[in-house]
Amino acid sequence: MPYRAPVTEFSFLMDEIVDFSAVQETERFAEASTDMVHAVLTEAAKLSDEVMAPLQRAGDLTPARLENGVVRASPGFAEGYRAIAEGGWVAITADPEHGGMGLPLTVATAVNEMMAGACLSLQLNPLLTQGQIEALEHHADDAMKALYLPKLISGEWTGTMNLTEPQAGSDVGALSSKAEERGDGTYTITGQKIYISWGDTDFADNVCHLVLARLPGAPAGTRGISLFMVPKYIPDADGNPGVANSLKVVSLEHKMGLHGSPTCVMSYEGATGWIVGAPGGGMKAMFTMMNNARLGVGGQGVGAAEGAYQHALAFANERKQGKSPEGTIIGHADVRRMLATMKAEIFAARAIELDCALSIDMGCATPAPEWQARAAFLTPIAKAFGTDIGCAVADMGVQVHGGMGYVEESGAAQYYRDVRVTAIYEGTNGIQAMDMVGRKLMDGGDAAYGLIDEIEAGVEAAKASQPELANAIWEAAASLREATEWLVSQEMTGRFATAVPYLRAFARVLGGHYHLRAALADPDGARARLARFYITRLLPEHASLLAHVRAGDTTLMAITPDDLAA
Repeated sequence: MPYRAPVTEFSFLMDEIVDFSAVQETERFAEASTDMVHAVLTEAAKLSDEVMAPLQRAGDLTPARLENGVVRASPGFAEGYRAIAEGGWVAITADPEHGGMGLPLTVATAVNEMMAGACLSLQLNPLLTQGQIEALEHHADDAMKALYLPKLISGEWTGTMNLTEPQAGSDVGALSSKAEERGDGTYTITGQKIYISWGDTDFADNVCHLVLARLPGAPAGTRGISLFMVPKYIPDADGNPGVANSLKVVSLEHKMGLHGSPTCVMSYEGATGWIVGAPGGGMKAMFTMMNNARLGVGGQGVGAAEGAYQHALAFANERKQGKSPEGTIIGHADVRRMLATMKAEIFAARAIELDCALSIDMGCATPAPEWQARAAFLTPIAKAFGTDIGCAVADMGVQVHGGMGYVEESGAAQYYRDVRVTAIYEGTNGIQAMDMVGRKLMDGGDAAYGLIDEIEAGVEAAKASQPELANAIWEAAASLREATEWLVSQEMTGRFATAVPYLRAFARVLGGHYHLRAALADPDGARARLARFYITRLLPEHASLLAHVRAGDTTLMAITPDDLAA
């Protein structure tokens, strides 16, 4: 059952839903013409379909392994990565000064999602490198940029991010890794990091680790954390990999999925590092990389959902069971319900993902601060909703297959096993929701209200031609506004208790908004029918979610640990 990258969907979303023309009209991205973008997406689709998709099962069945201190990649991954690097796909958004394409993040997001749908384990590698490139572009000094960026952009070297420690997961401020200045511009890095995706590989000339560590006398918590570049091989005078650094992969995690992506326990044993940015500025620099990665991980969720959906649709069109007008199980109402739900959810999550990327592009290309605020508010929604939908759609994909979905040979279960971690890494989805109702509402709700205003303006434009659908979204937006006003008035503990349902409700209403726009663009076609399905059957979930929000924290926190153990 081959994977086919959804180029047509991305073109439709850019043309009709998220107004990509606004990005093209900026001076910074003026060269990203429609023809160029279509050519980029088409070539990326070929890479995804023909090179990466055939590696999906190979990575699952023959995981990466640790052999004599070196991580050996799954069969075919070296060739697949080489195709990614040689095609320039690592460098889509990178600065042309160092060899990048300089294209909008909206385009890169579409490309990354297609690659994730084809082979999530392999796609994670260039995604991490892209995040490191952005962090260095914003925070490294000129010498470090000149040394590392060309190699990372070309794909000769790969990048990682090292935050988590055994005692410091989501609480990054609890980390204990140490950095000591040597007096020659270098630092000695000591400590252990866990859950390091692609912490080593045998197909890159060097692996560049961005490591969070604490300098002597630094204050406790996140304010005392600095960021360091710690390469596997120390570059020589010519900028080529030289002697091995004092670091190693201790072990690989045995995981539920993503078997082709090695998750390493890293030990830094007096390794040589160089500081990135100012002392104590580690979290600021790392968040540049993490925010890039959070949108990318949301796209991973949507990509995996797309792969699972295509797999399930093909099976439903072939599997004969019972009597139906079509002769296969796609004629059964419940199978049709699942497939329609999968397709409608993917459209909503993908639209949020691209709208977030577009907002980041506009924030970079224009001086208008509202774009940056819009991007900041959409980022946790794109990450959490995209990955939640990835998990839900992959789960439904197994169900569509019936008993065969539980049999590994069908390939359906792999999508669920692979995508499940996306709701956890780069900040759990609960943390995304807390960020949304905490820091992202510190503006008094201005960014949230701005999005609700957009939704209501879309309703006004649709009332004449799609009155039933428009009215449903108008009512949902009004309820969302009321819940936002109430939430802004609450203390932080009350906000946190209802953060997850609030984020989900916001995503639900945004999904209805995008589906309504699709119905206007295709009033008598498949998109209008899918929009009606979403708005009449899935959008109503917002009401129960907002009821949860308005319940506050009292009934939740009244349940004691003893109650839970009873």
